[in-house]
Amino acid sequence: MKRTMSYGKADVWVYRTYAKPLTAVRSIPESPFTGRNNILFGMNVKVAVEGDAFFPSFRDGDNTLVVATDSMKNFILKHAGDYQGATQEGFLEFVAHRFLETYTHMSGIKISGEQIPFEELPVPANGTFEPSPLVFRYSLNEQAGASIEVHRDKNQIITSNHMSSLKGLKLIKVKGSSFYGYVKDEYTTLPESFDRPLFIFLNIDWRYHNLEDARGHTSDGYVAAEQIRDIACTVFHEENSPSIQNLIYRIGTRILERFPQLAEVTFESNNRTWETILDEIPASQKGKVFTEPRPPYGFQCFSMTPDDLEPRRK
Repeated sequence: MKRTMSYGKADVWVYRTYAKPLTAVRSIPESPFTGRNNILFGMNVKVAVEGDAFFPSFRDGDNTLVVATDSMKNFILKHAGDYQGATQEGFLEFVAHRFLETYTHMSGIKISGEQIPFEELPVPANGTFEPSPLVFRYSLNEQAGASIEVHRDKNQIITSNHMSSLKGLKLIKVKGSSFYGYVKDEYTTLPESFDRPLFIFLNIDWRYHNLEDARGHTSDGYVAAEQIRDIACTVFHEENSPSIQNLIYRIGTRILERFPQLAEVTFESNNRTWETILDEIPASQKGKVFTEPRPPYGFQCFSMTPDDLEPRRK
Protein backbone atom coordinates (compact mmCIF):
# COMPACT_ATOMS: atom_id res chain seq x y z
CA MET A 1 0.00 0.00 0.00
CA LYS A 2 1.32 3.40 -0.93
CA ARG A 3 1.83 5.60 2.11
CA THR A 4 -0.03 8.90 2.37
CA MET A 5 2.58 11.54 3.11
CA SER A 6 2.34 15.19 2.22
CA TYR A 7 2.14 18.60 3.82
CA GLY A 8 1.54 22.11 2.61
CA LYS A 9 -0.19 25.44 2.90
CA ALA A 10 -3.82 26.42 2.38
CA ASP A 11 -5.68 29.71 2.19
CA VAL A 12 -2.90 31.47 0.32
CA TRP A 13 -4.79 34.52 -0.93
CA VAL A 14 -3.18 35.97 -4.06
CA TYR A 15 -4.22 39.23 -5.70
CA ARG A 16 -2.46 40.61 -8.75
CA THR A 17 -3.39 43.68 -10.73
CA TYR A 18 -3.05 43.97 -14.50
CA ALA A 19 -2.32 40.38 -15.37
CA LYS A 20 -2.34 39.44 -19.03
CA PRO A 21 -5.91 39.79 -20.40
CA LEU A 22 -7.74 36.66 -21.50
CA THR A 23 -8.74 37.50 -25.06
CA ALA A 24 -10.24 35.90 -28.16
CA VAL A 25 -12.18 33.22 -26.29
CA ARG A 26 -14.30 31.46 -28.90
CA SER A 27 -17.90 32.62 -28.61
CA ILE A 28 -20.79 30.20 -28.21
CA PRO A 29 -24.55 30.82 -28.67
CA GLU A 30 -25.35 30.40 -24.98
CA SER A 31 -22.91 33.01 -23.63
CA PRO A 32 -21.84 36.61 -24.25
CA PHE A 33 -18.45 35.88 -22.67
CA THR A 34 -15.47 36.36 -25.00
CA GLY A 35 -12.72 37.36 -22.60
CA ARG A 36 -11.62 38.84 -19.31
CA ASN A 37 -9.49 41.95 -18.79
CA ASN A 38 -7.76 40.50 -15.69
CA ILE A 39 -7.29 43.95 -14.18
CA LEU A 40 -7.82 42.03 -10.93
CA PHE A 41 -6.51 38.45 -10.99
CA GLY A 42 -7.22 36.84 -7.61
CA MET A 43 -7.36 33.34 -6.19
CA ASN A 44 -7.19 31.30 -2.99
CA VAL A 45 -4.46 28.67 -3.41
CA LYS A 46 -3.75 25.39 -1.63
CA VAL A 47 -0.52 23.48 -2.22
CA ALA A 48 0.67 20.09 -0.95
CA VAL A 49 4.19 18.75 -1.53
CA GLU A 50 5.22 15.10 -1.61
CA GLY A 51 8.48 13.17 -1.44
CA ASP A 52 10.17 10.32 0.43
CA ALA A 53 12.73 12.86 1.65
CA PHE A 54 10.15 14.14 4.13
CA PHE A 55 9.75 10.80 5.93
CA PRO A 56 12.48 11.57 8.53
CA SER A 57 10.55 14.66 9.57
CA PHE A 58 7.52 12.48 10.43
CA ARG A 59 9.48 9.58 11.96
CA ASP A 60 12.39 11.31 13.67
CA GLY A 61 11.46 14.98 13.85
CA ASP A 62 14.38 15.73 11.50
CA ASN A 63 13.53 18.97 9.69
CA THR A 64 16.69 19.13 7.58
CA LEU A 65 14.78 18.95 4.28
CA VAL A 66 11.51 20.50 5.43
CA VAL A 67 10.50 23.62 3.53
CA ALA A 68 8.41 25.67 5.95
CA THR A 69 4.83 26.17 4.85
CA ASP A 70 5.32 29.89 5.42
CA SER A 71 8.05 29.73 2.77
CA MET A 72 5.63 27.97 0.45
CA LYS A 73 3.18 30.84 0.90
CA ASN A 74 5.89 33.38 0.04
CA PHE A 75 6.96 31.27 -2.95
CA ILE A 76 3.44 31.32 -4.41
CA LEU A 77 3.01 35.05 -3.80
CA LYS A 78 6.37 35.94 -5.33
CA HIS A 79 5.76 33.92 -8.48
CA ALA A 80 2.38 35.58 -8.98
CA GLY A 81 4.41 38.51 -10.26
CA ASP A 82 6.41 36.30 -12.63
CA TYR A 83 3.47 34.60 -14.32
CA GLN A 84 2.98 35.81 -17.89
CA GLY A 85 -0.24 33.95 -18.71
CA ALA A 86 -3.94 34.74 -18.38
CA THR A 87 -5.60 31.68 -16.81
CA GLN A 88 -5.81 30.23 -13.32
CA GLU A 89 -4.95 26.78 -14.66
CA GLY A 90 -1.81 28.16 -16.26
CA PHE A 91 -0.73 29.93 -13.09
CA LEU A 92 -1.15 26.85 -10.90
CA GLU A 93 0.86 24.69 -13.30
CA PHE A 94 3.53 27.41 -13.57
CA VAL A 95 3.96 27.56 -9.77
CA ALA A 96 3.94 23.77 -9.40
CA HIS A 97 6.74 23.39 -11.94
CA ARG A 98 8.72 26.13 -10.19
CA PHE A 99 8.46 24.25 -6.88
CA LEU A 100 9.99 21.09 -8.34
CA GLU A 101 12.65 23.06 -10.20
CA THR A 102 13.66 24.85 -7.00
CA TYR A 103 13.42 21.99 -4.47
CA THR A 104 14.91 18.89 -6.06
CA HIS A 105 14.03 16.63 -3.12
CA MET A 106 10.30 17.12 -3.76
CA SER A 107 8.82 14.42 -5.97
CA GLY A 108 5.32 15.78 -6.53
CA ILE A 109 3.03 18.77 -6.14
CA LYS A 110 -0.74 18.94 -5.81
CA ILE A 111 -1.98 22.50 -6.14
CA SER A 112 -5.47 23.90 -6.43
CA GLY A 113 -7.11 27.29 -6.46
CA GLU A 114 -10.45 29.03 -6.30
CA GLN A 115 -10.61 32.16 -8.39
CA ILE A 116 -11.86 35.24 -6.56
CA PRO A 117 -14.50 36.88 -8.75
CA PHE A 118 -14.51 40.66 -9.03
CA GLU A 119 -17.45 42.09 -10.95
CA GLU A 120 -17.28 45.18 -13.11
CA LEU A 121 -19.33 48.16 -11.92
CA PRO A 122 -21.01 50.52 -14.40
CA VAL A 123 -20.23 54.22 -13.92
CA PRO A 124 -21.50 57.29 -15.85
CA ALA A 125 -19.37 58.03 -18.91
CA ASN A 126 -20.10 59.96 -22.10
CA GLY A 127 -23.82 60.15 -21.45
CA THR A 128 -24.19 56.45 -20.79
CA PHE A 129 -22.77 53.81 -18.43
CA GLU A 130 -19.49 51.98 -18.95
CA PRO A 131 -17.55 49.51 -16.79
CA SER A 132 -15.15 51.23 -14.41
CA PRO A 133 -11.51 50.27 -15.04
CA LEU A 134 -10.70 51.13 -11.41
CA VAL A 135 -13.53 50.04 -9.11
CA PHE A 136 -14.77 46.44 -8.82
CA ARG A 137 -17.21 44.58 -6.59
CA TYR A 138 -16.07 41.50 -4.69
CA SER A 139 -18.54 38.81 -5.69
CA LEU A 140 -19.91 36.13 -3.38
CA ASN A 141 -21.43 34.16 -6.23
CA GLU A 142 -20.12 30.97 -7.82
CA GLN A 143 -16.35 30.51 -8.13
CA ALA A 144 -14.13 29.13 -10.85
CA GLY A 145 -11.48 26.71 -9.66
CA ALA A 146 -8.72 24.45 -10.89
CA SER A 147 -6.40 21.73 -9.63
CA ILE A 148 -3.08 20.55 -11.04
CA GLU A 149 -0.84 17.60 -10.19
CA VAL A 150 2.83 17.65 -11.17
CA HIS A 151 5.47 14.99 -10.50
CA ARG A 152 9.13 14.34 -11.19
CA ASP A 153 9.93 11.54 -13.63
CA LYS A 154 13.69 11.01 -13.74
CA ASN A 155 14.98 14.27 -15.19
CA GLN A 156 11.61 15.57 -16.34
CA ILE A 157 8.84 17.48 -14.59
CA ILE A 158 5.50 16.26 -15.87
CA THR A 159 1.96 17.53 -15.38
CA SER A 160 0.08 14.30 -14.64
CA ASN A 161 -3.46 15.45 -13.89
CA HIS A 162 -5.66 18.52 -14.13
CA MET A 163 -9.23 19.63 -13.56
CA SER A 164 -11.11 22.89 -14.05
CA SER A 165 -14.25 23.62 -12.09
CA LEU A 166 -17.19 25.85 -11.33
CA LYS A 167 -18.33 25.62 -7.71
CA GLY A 168 -21.38 26.91 -5.89
CA LEU A 169 -23.67 27.70 -8.82
CA LYS A 170 -27.19 28.25 -7.40
CA LEU A 171 -30.11 28.30 -9.84
CA ILE A 172 -33.84 28.58 -9.20
CA LYS A 173 -36.43 28.00 -11.93
CA VAL A 174 -39.89 29.15 -10.82
CA LYS A 175 -41.83 26.76 -13.11
CA GLY A 176 -41.25 24.34 -15.95
CA SER A 177 -39.79 21.36 -14.08
CA SER A 178 -41.43 18.12 -12.99
CA PHE A 179 -40.82 14.91 -11.05
CA TYR A 180 -43.14 11.95 -11.33
CA GLY A 181 -43.24 8.25 -12.23
CA TYR A 182 -40.77 7.16 -9.53
CA VAL A 183 -41.01 4.07 -7.31
CA LYS A 184 -44.03 4.07 -4.96
CA ASP A 185 -43.92 1.84 -1.88
CA GLU A 186 -44.60 1.95 1.85
CA TYR A 187 -41.76 4.48 2.34
CA THR A 188 -43.05 7.00 -0.19
CA THR A 189 -44.54 10.26 1.11
CA LEU A 190 -43.40 12.64 -1.63
CA PRO A 191 -46.26 13.64 -3.95
CA GLU A 192 -45.70 13.69 -7.70
CA SER A 193 -45.16 17.09 -9.27
CA PHE A 194 -45.93 17.98 -12.87
CA ASP A 195 -44.88 21.64 -12.69
CA ARG A 196 -42.72 22.64 -9.77
CA PRO A 197 -40.17 25.30 -8.90
CA LEU A 198 -36.71 23.75 -8.87
CA PHE A 199 -33.79 25.10 -6.85
CA ILE A 200 -30.42 23.42 -7.41
CA PHE A 201 -26.88 23.86 -6.17
CA LEU A 202 -24.44 22.76 -8.84
CA ASN A 203 -20.72 22.00 -9.05
CA ILE A 204 -19.28 21.27 -12.49
CA ASP A 205 -15.78 19.95 -13.28
CA TRP A 206 -14.20 19.53 -16.70
CA ARG A 207 -11.01 18.04 -18.06
CA TYR A 208 -9.29 18.75 -21.38
CA HIS A 209 -7.91 16.28 -23.89
CA ASN A 210 -4.86 18.53 -24.18
CA LEU A 211 -3.69 20.63 -21.24
CA GLU A 212 -2.33 23.20 -23.69
CA ASP A 213 -5.91 24.44 -24.11
CA ALA A 214 -6.24 24.99 -20.34
CA ARG A 215 -3.10 27.13 -20.31
CA GLY A 216 -4.87 29.63 -22.55
CA HIS A 217 -2.06 29.67 -25.11
CA THR A 218 -4.47 28.92 -27.95
CA SER A 219 -7.06 31.52 -28.89
CA ASP A 220 -10.05 29.18 -29.14
CA GLY A 221 -9.20 26.20 -26.94
CA TYR A 222 -9.76 27.64 -23.47
CA VAL A 223 -13.13 26.93 -21.86
CA ALA A 224 -14.09 29.73 -19.49
CA ALA A 225 -16.08 29.05 -16.34
CA GLU A 226 -18.37 31.90 -17.38
CA GLN A 227 -19.31 29.94 -20.51
CA ILE A 228 -19.96 26.76 -18.53
CA ARG A 229 -22.19 28.78 -16.19
CA ASP A 230 -24.10 30.32 -19.09
CA ILE A 231 -24.68 26.94 -20.74
CA ALA A 232 -26.12 25.60 -17.47
CA CYS A 233 -28.42 28.62 -17.17
CA THR A 234 -29.55 28.41 -20.81
CA VAL A 235 -30.34 24.70 -20.72
CA PHE A 236 -32.21 25.13 -17.42
CA HIS A 237 -34.22 27.93 -19.04
CA GLU A 238 -34.97 26.08 -22.28
CA GLU A 239 -35.70 22.55 -21.08
CA ASN A 240 -38.67 21.16 -19.18
CA SER A 241 -36.79 18.47 -17.31
CA PRO A 242 -38.44 15.44 -15.62
CA SER A 243 -35.64 15.16 -13.03
CA ILE A 244 -32.39 16.74 -11.92
CA GLN A 245 -30.61 13.67 -13.30
CA ASN A 246 -31.96 14.41 -16.76
CA LEU A 247 -31.23 18.12 -16.40
CA ILE A 248 -27.52 17.63 -15.67
CA TYR A 249 -27.31 15.10 -18.52
CA ARG A 250 -28.69 17.70 -20.92
CA ILE A 251 -26.30 20.36 -19.58
CA GLY A 252 -23.38 17.95 -20.00
CA THR A 253 -24.44 17.09 -23.53
CA ARG A 254 -24.55 20.77 -24.48
CA ILE A 255 -21.12 21.42 -22.93
CA LEU A 256 -19.51 18.52 -24.80
CA GLU A 257 -21.15 19.55 -28.06
CA ARG A 258 -19.88 23.10 -27.73
CA PHE A 259 -16.38 22.14 -26.59
CA PRO A 260 -14.96 19.05 -28.34
CA GLN A 261 -11.61 19.84 -26.70
CA LEU A 262 -13.01 18.49 -23.43
CA ALA A 263 -12.42 14.87 -22.43
CA GLU A 264 -14.84 14.76 -19.49
CA VAL A 265 -17.41 16.79 -17.61
CA THR A 266 -18.56 15.87 -14.09
CA PHE A 267 -21.50 17.08 -12.00
CA GLU A 268 -22.45 17.17 -8.36
CA SER A 269 -25.91 18.62 -7.83
CA ASN A 270 -28.04 19.20 -4.73
CA ASN A 271 -31.81 19.48 -4.68
CA ARG A 272 -32.72 22.49 -2.53
CA THR A 273 -36.26 22.92 -3.85
CA TRP A 274 -38.51 25.03 -1.62
CA GLU A 275 -41.54 23.63 0.18
CA THR A 276 -44.91 24.98 -0.94
CA ILE A 277 -46.93 26.89 1.66
CA LEU A 278 -49.63 28.43 -0.54
CA ASP A 279 -50.40 26.81 -3.87
CA GLU A 280 -52.73 29.63 -4.85
CA ILE A 281 -52.85 33.33 -3.99
CA PRO A 282 -56.37 34.74 -4.53
CA ALA A 283 -55.21 38.06 -5.99
CA SER A 284 -52.67 36.43 -8.30
CA GLN A 285 -53.10 34.09 -11.24
CA LYS A 286 -49.59 32.66 -10.92
CA GLY A 287 -48.20 33.51 -7.49
CA LYS A 288 -47.38 30.96 -4.80
CA VAL A 289 -45.66 31.08 -1.41
CA PHE A 290 -42.71 28.87 -0.46
CA THR A 291 -40.26 28.35 2.39
CA GLU A 292 -36.89 26.69 2.83
CA PRO A 293 -36.89 22.88 2.71
CA ARG A 294 -36.08 20.67 5.69
CA PRO A 295 -32.35 19.93 6.16
CA PRO A 296 -32.07 16.51 4.42
CA TYR A 297 -31.44 17.10 0.71
CA GLY A 298 -31.01 14.88 -2.30
CA PHE A 299 -27.87 14.92 -4.42
CA GLN A 300 -26.77 13.56 -7.76
CA CYS A 301 -23.28 12.77 -9.10
CA PHE A 302 -22.64 12.07 -12.77
CA SER A 303 -19.80 12.19 -15.28
CA MET A 304 -19.89 12.30 -19.07
CA THR A 305 -17.39 11.92 -21.91
CA PRO A 306 -17.65 12.51 -25.67
CA ASP A 307 -18.71 8.85 -25.96
CA ASP A 308 -22.09 9.91 -24.56
CA LEU A 309 -22.61 11.99 -27.71
CA GLU A 310 -22.19 9.06 -30.07
CA PRO A 311 -25.81 7.83 -29.96
CA ARG A 312 -26.96 11.36 -30.82
CA ARG A 313 -24.63 11.54 -33.81
CA LYS A 314 -25.88 8.32 -35.39
